[in-house]
Amino acid sequence: MRRAGLFGVPRVRPWSWQAFLLGCVVVAMSAAFQGICVALGAKLYFAAFLPGLFILGIVAGTPAAGFAALFTIPLVWWAFIPPFFEFNALSNANTDSINLFCLLAVLLIGLADLCRETMRIVRQGGLKSPGESAATNPQ
Repeated sequence: MRRAGLFGVPRVRPWSWQAFLLGCVVVAMSAAFQGICVALGAKLYFAAFLPGLFILGIVAGTPAAGFAALFTIPLVWWAFIPPFFEFNALSNANTDSINLFCLLAVLLIGLADLCRETMRIVRQGGLKSPGESAATNPQ
């Protein structure tokens, strides 16, 4: 693992087995936190998973975060949508929750990828000026 340069966060290569293992760990930790939230009465099925996906996208890259997002959907359907620990037909509201999670997951993973790429550019010394372009031509 290499340091990403942002608060000493370790960075994992995107397609490595460590990245996908980290994705499974993040999903398991988010599921434990979501279980606590559901026990306290929360009805937001995917709320605990979104911050984990964003952090995973920064640390391990887009493929691992996408895998974790796809792994999250059947896990939440099975464990957190009533009746618990059963796969039943989804109601319209539950289908909308899954669709909204997919939309937010794509946006957060894309933002995490932009943050990761920005950290790479900054670590390499920033953007280099290619010289004078037509946009900055004084004529």
